[in-house]
Amino acid sequence: MKRVVITGLGALTPIGNSVNEFWESAIKGKTGASKITKFNPSLFKTTFASEIKNFTPESYLDRNEIKRSDPFTQYALYSVTEAFTDSGIDMESLSPFDIGVIWGCGQGGMQTFEDEVKNFTKGGMNPRFNPFFIPKMLVNMASGMIAMKFGLMGINYTAVSACASSNSAIMDAFNYIRLDKAKVMVTGGSEAPITEASIGGFGSMKALSKQNDDPQHASRPFDVERDGFVMGEGAGALILEEYEHAKKRGAKIYAEIVGAAMTDDAYHISATHPEGIGAIKAMQLAMEEAHLNPDQINYLNAHATSTPVGDISEMKAVVKTFNNKFNNLKISATKSMTGHLMGAAGAIEAILAIKAIQNNIIPPTINTINIDPEIPSSLPIVLGDAIDGKINVAMSNTFGFGGHNGTVIFKTV
Repeated sequence: MKRVVITGLGALTPIGNSVNEFWESAIKGKTGASKITKFNPSLFKTTFASEIKNFTPESYLDRNEIKRSDPFTQYALYSVTEAFTDSGIDMESLSPFDIGVIWGCGQGGMQTFEDEVKNFTKGGMNPRFNPFFIPKMLVNMASGMIAMKFGLMGINYTAVSACASSNSAIMDAFNYIRLDKAKVMVTGGSEAPITEASIGGFGSMKALSKQNDDPQHASRPFDVERDGFVMGEGAGALILEEYEHAKKRGAKIYAEIVGAAMTDDAYHISATHPEGIGAIKAMQLAMEEAHLNPDQINYLNAHATSTPVGDISEMKAVVKTFNNKFNNLKISATKSMTGHLMGAAGAIEAILAIKAIQNNIIPPTINTINIDPEIPSSLPIVLGDAIDGKINVAMSNTFGFGGHNGTVIFKTV
């Protein structure tokens, strides 16, 4: 098996439009939540979300690219551009068939779908549709357009496992390189879910927070008063590379991927298993693959969306996985700052885990004041402020509707 390292990162998030800005905001405990500006939310039960700010696709995409792409694809192209630049890869030195793309996304072109259906009904039900309607909407189009923009002709597809999509994509990209089927892989995820249908749909499920008077403090993982997640949008990109290939070209190496696993709860269409059975197994399998035991995990970026059921089930799983021994572990829930980026959540949280290793700083969980009594008090959750601490190994969890559980482990090289 080949070793796999990360040599490039890119990010577009509600708290930063580059990796450095994102990281600095995260360790300072900044929030991206505010009133929705993309549409008039006044009639909705939830009127706020974590939108990206100061983003203009015209600054990096030409008019034809914008015309052919939904926002989730535009976000992907933006983050991948930064990641490629960061990696310093000389594309001329590689066969285009040696570089692939495995991207993550949960919903695809929701904004495109809404716009076209609205135009259809406004037009007297006359079936006149934009010729780019279907291509823009397809969930695989981000991976396709990444390949077209950068001339990448290797393996290419999109992993779809709801909010676990990015971890699914990262794991698959990791395995393609390990099996010597690619030298370099572009992976990560993007999502553009702040639309009327998404906010309305998730609101009807009672999944979203309704703290409309105080959106900046609405995402409060583990807190006894948490009432749902805050929708977020954006993208995260990682360049994965075979270790010897990266070493030979003198690449900057952030960290190594040493383990990844997925399981399914087989329990409920939207709720996690109350005892976290699937999550436990995913974490255990990832550690087995990495040849690590729980005592060697220094940081866990928890999925922790700030939902009443999900936060408790994940922490129960952590307690059982780590045998209630946390001598070397710290935990934080960074969705308290970014909101929940759905299919892109795992990508941006992987970036935070990698930056934590690089900087030996653990980003905080903000907004949490009174931890739910159902969450064991022994858990070493980092609240309020970032803390310094030696981090050799970081784990990142993501869980998705349909029972999907994904865990990825990163390690210093």
